[in-house]
Amino acid sequence: MSNGKDEAEQTVRPLQFSQLDSGAQSSGPSASIDLLRDVPLIVTAELGRTKMLVKDILKLGVGSVIELEKATGESVDILVNGKSIAKGEVVAIDENYGVRITEVPGK
Repeated sequence: MSNGKDEAEQTVRPLQFSQLDSGAQSSGPSASIDLLRDVPLIVTAELGRTKMLVKDILKLGVGSVIELEKATGESVDILVNGKSIAKGEVVAIDENYGVRITEVPGK
């Protein structure tokens, strides 16, 4: 870093930040989480994975079957923004599919 001053003349000091005031009357852990409640996240239910060559992907069409690395009936991974947070099982609700959470590690 060369700005015309000798390096010995430069001082480094820690930066002090003031406290954030949310304007809310509540306090404690629940007040801090309230700031995040409306943040959108991407939730993904991953049935399984596989690797394919581009030439094989180009051959896919209606009725094609893609073999996954997971077995039938094995739990699916539930990811939030790409990070695994739980495991679940696939369920059918009317004519739609869903995932029932069966395990939340760490809870």
